[in-house]
Amino acid sequence: MARARLRDLGIEIGVLPTGEHNAITDVPGVTVGHVTLNYDEPRVARTGVTVVCPRGDRSQTDFPFAGYHSLNGCGEMTGIAWVEESGLLMSPVALTNTHQVGVVRDAITLYASQRIGGGAFWLPVVGEIYDGWLNDINAHHITCDHVFQALDSATGGPVPEGNVGGGTGSICHGFKGGIGTASRVATTDSGKFTVGALVQTNQGDRLYLLVDGVPVGREIGYDLVPPARDRPSTASSIIVILATDAPLLPQQCRALAQRATIGLSRTGSRGHIYSGDLFLAFATGNHYPRDTRAPALVRMMPLAQLNPLFDAAVEAVEEAILNSLTAAQTMTGQLGRTAHALPLDRLQQVMARYGRGPHS
Repeated sequence: MARARLRDLGIEIGVLPTGEHNAITDVPGVTVGHVTLNYDEPRVARTGVTVVCPRGDRSQTDFPFAGYHSLNGCGEMTGIAWVEESGLLMSPVALTNTHQVGVVRDAITLYASQRIGGGAFWLPVVGEIYDGWLNDINAHHITCDHVFQALDSATGGPVPEGNVGGGTGSICHGFKGGIGTASRVATTDSGKFTVGALVQTNQGDRLYLLVDGVPVGREIGYDLVPPARDRPSTASSIIVILATDAPLLPQQCRALAQRATIGLSRTGSRGHIYSGDLFLAFATGNHYPRDTRAPALVRMMPLAQLNPLFDAAVEAVEEAILNSLTAAQTMTGQLGRTAHALPLDRLQQVMARYGRGPHS
């Protein structure tokens, strides 16, 4: 069966409406780019880079407010000390593998100085997952040129998912993982706002995998689909990027990032000790110009109106994780190791037995 997004399978998560593309790029101005490295010689590459530009080509000059949350800190996200100090996101966000965070971070600053001019990005934000089971991670495949390509290719509209970019070599709940995205439109007394999520999934045990509350991981166990690793493991990571066009202040962005924890838990992850579960949220509803010398005028969402945005974040994160699974394809990497894709026909059958989906 061809790979598909969750909704293409007739399985709908949550109650809120999606944006046009059901992607983080439904937040106006947000763009996403990937570079995927998938080859066997001279050494096995199953890795890549994904970039999220909060304001597209203006990400260097018009900064959104941002906030960060760590569910479990066995991972890396550079630049966070400055995000927490300033409340601003002053660079694109990049996702890659554990051993190449430094290269990607440096490439973003180099890109700014060589391609844009007018000064470098401020302390770029780069997150990672460990893809060293399928990818020969010690080969250090990613170069500055790959990061440049990802930035140059960043666009709005539909976002490729599954075995792409920073999710090329990832494993999720014992199946092949990858990049996933989703969005929701939240209605508040201040108007309608979009919340989008992009995830890089490399977390979870098969036993705990849930789809709309259905114990899919137990129904499609290791006896039916072999584990991706020699033994089941939850010692991996997930990076979640949340975007919204609501006028949130930094503390409110941090609160939004915290809600990614709930979306993650709804798919069965439990924040185990060696999983790096790191979440960043940014809000484009205010503007902070790079060269401003005057007091910045900002708007703030009333506290009583935040709940619809929180609901949207939970649903978008949950569906983005599941989209990463349904889009990902079976992959064989170094040493003949294979991560099998979640079988979509079996998924539909299981969901139908529990009264979910079009065949229930």
